[in-house]
Amino acid sequence: MRPIKHIQYSSRFARSLKALSSEFKKMIEERETIFRADCFDVRLKTHKLKGRLEGYWSFSLTYSHRVLFEFISKDTVGFVDVGDHAIYQ
Repeated sequence: MRPIKHIQYSSRFARSLKALSSEFKKMIEERETIFRADCFDVRLKTHKLKGRLEGYWSFSLTYSHRVLFEFISKDTVGFVDVGDHAIYQ
């Protein structure tokens, strides 16, 4: 278990979040609660990215939607972007 105490939200994440439906915003809120308690909870399907996104991680909201993030310190992460697989572009 790896509790997260602080989440920093990038301006890109904020813009992407604003464009999502209220249904997705509610889902992100619920997933963030799980993420803060244990960022590797199996329900999130957290995984390390490869290639040009090496150093970043993502967790699942739905089959097609993800939150892209990075570890800043032991208990702090930065949410970089949210959306469908296009966030990996």
